[in-house]
Amino acid sequence: MKQSPEYDHIQQQMQPGVITLPGFLGHDKRNLIDILIEDEGTVLRADTSHQKIAERMQYFRDAGVDGLGEFITLDDTFDVRVDSVRGKLPSPFGGPGMFDKVNTTVVNKKLDKEITFTDLHIHFVRDHGFYEGKGSPFRLEPLDLIHILQVETA
Repeated sequence: MKQSPEYDHIQQQMQPGVITLPGFLGHDKRNLIDILIEDEGTVLRADTSHQKIAERMQYFRDAGVDGLGEFITLDDTFDVRVDSVRGKLPSPFGGPGMFDKVNTTVVNKKLDKEITFTDLHIHFVRDHGFYEGKGSPFRLEPLDLIHILQVETA
């Protein structure tokens, strides 16, 4: 699919050193629109949605915030820690507001797996279906999120 000039601009904002030192695309040389289309297909084949994934991410972020940087146990399956770092980041997609530098780590004890994501990631997934490019140090694989966070499927 042909990428629009708007997406060209957004992709430029995602390059290393523009908003963050490593950027958001890693070694992925594809157009942003192609990255989005591939991840959309992965999520649809898993029989869920970006919205359901983002809602689950937000649930863990909200549930863990009272732990003040310490792990809290939600039930016999999950431990969650929310850490805040000073500062805020804008979204390369534009729009109003800045996103706090907050990291949420979720440990699925039954699977013995964990995943860490940021407030900006929640925005990326919910509003844009974006999980970062392949090779990005902060890339979230949609299937990992679905599996580890036990995201509801249709």
